[in-house]
Amino acid sequence: MNEVNEVNERIILQFRSQGGIVGGPFEGKHLLLLHTVGRRTGQQRVNPLVYAADGEDFLVCGSSRGAEEDPAWVGNVAAMSEVTIEVGERVLRATPTVVPPTSPEWERLYGIWSEYWPSSAEYEAKTSRKFPIVRLEPVAVVADGRSDDDEGERTAALS
Repeated sequence: MNEVNEVNERIILQFRSQGGIVGGPFEGKHLLLLHTVGRRTGQQRVNPLVYAADGEDFLVCGSSRGAEEDPAWVGNVAAMSEVTIEVGERVLRATPTVVPPTSPEWERLYGIWSEYWPSSAEYEAKTSRKFPIVRLEPVAVVADGRSDDDEGERTAALS
């Protein structure tokens, strides 16, 4: 397992054991776990990602910490019509839309995300690449940490 995978595994364990709360550089920030399937390997993947809200939607960014290429998860998401995300103690199905830098919507969405995650300026300084934004639009709650008696609240939260 490489170093990035080991760090991600620790973040995922902390996220799940603490109801979506993660410390370190992510302390006080919104994080979600994005579940995808590798488009070449068919393997299940989980990526912890900082998100910013745009109404009811979640915005994540393919910054890859300023690497020269988009992270693999962006290509995986582009090949999927629906993904699963973990947000706090909730598990949601969401429709992903990859918003490339050439999209008229990109500047507004990237502005929301980069304002929420100021480290994006450091990432931008490492590359000439503009980072794709992925909009995740929730479509259904799969599970959450509440009892079945709260079913009406869960449905209402997605309305």
